Formats: sequence, C-alpha cells, structure tokens
Amino acid sequence: MNKIVTLTIDGKKIETFEGRNLVDVAKENGIYIPTLCYFREINPLATCRICTVKLNGRHTTGCTIKVTDGMEIEVNTPELLDNRKAIIEMLYAEGNHFCPSCEKSGKCDMQNLGYDMGITVTRYSHVFSNKIVDFNPKRMVMESNRCILCKRCVVEVKTKDGKMYFHL
Repeated sequence: MNKIVTLTIDGKKIETFEGRNLVDVAKENGIYIPTLCYFREINPLATCRICTVKLNGRHTTGCTIKVTDGMEIEVNTPELLDNRKAIIEMLYAEGNHFCPSCEKSGKCDMQNLGYDMGITVTRYSHVFSNKIVDFNPKRMVMESNRCILCKRCVVEVKTKDGKMYFHL
C-alpha cells in the first residue's frame, strides 16, 4: 500500500506518495530542480550536482532523494542558485564546450541551463585540456572534451513500456 506523506519545498506544502523521487515530485508541483545527469529510467547518479538542494538544512543531491514524511526542502535560495551557476561555469571552463560549432547546439541541456542562469562569461579560467576523442567505438563517438561525466550516453535504458533508449 502506498503511504501518503507531506513535505515542504520552498515553503509549499506538498502531499505525495512516500518513496517517490524528489525531482519528479517537485516538477509535478510546479517547482523546477535543474538536472543534467538525472534520467527517470536510470538509477540517479548524482554526478553533476546541479540538482543540489537543502534537505532539513543539509546540502544533498535532489535526484537521489526519495521523499518521506516531514521533509523540509529548499531549492531556490540565493546560495543554491549561485552554487548551480558556479557548477555550470566550471563545466564550461573544464571542457571544450564551443556551443556554436556543436551538433547539439540549441538542443543541449547544459547550454539551456547556461542561458537560463544568464551565463555569458565564466568566473573561472579555462583549462584547455586535450582529452581523448574515440572515433572508433562500436556504438558512438566518445567526445571526452565535451563530457560532463553524467554517464547518460553510455547507459542502455529499457523503459517500463519496453522501449530502448541510448540517451545522448
């Protein structure tokens, strides 16, 4: 039997079923928790940290939280918003993310988050690393220079309705 629990997200009381994922519950209730590595059909990886929230006053990743009764969640505090912006800036500084020349430009979650956060320059120096590009794989080209370590591209997903996804 599914137990109904009450939690609070940014001061808004929400009722939902216990054990559901916080990102999904928040979205259903009009509260946006940004993510890059979260994909509903894959166990949360929590590698990107973009979904960081405060749970009962402690920082944690929102994508890994299963809701329980009485939770107090903060999502959109100035501190959390600045932390998310810094994470995106670091991803841009560490990788070779040249959006205008990328085939995913305009259809990229990271690019969209950057636009949403108003990022036009980064506060961090660019690393200009030269990582391996594997043009000889069995399934796809691995462009490590643009990798954000979300692992979405390397996980084969079979959804509940039997569809296969190779999430890129």
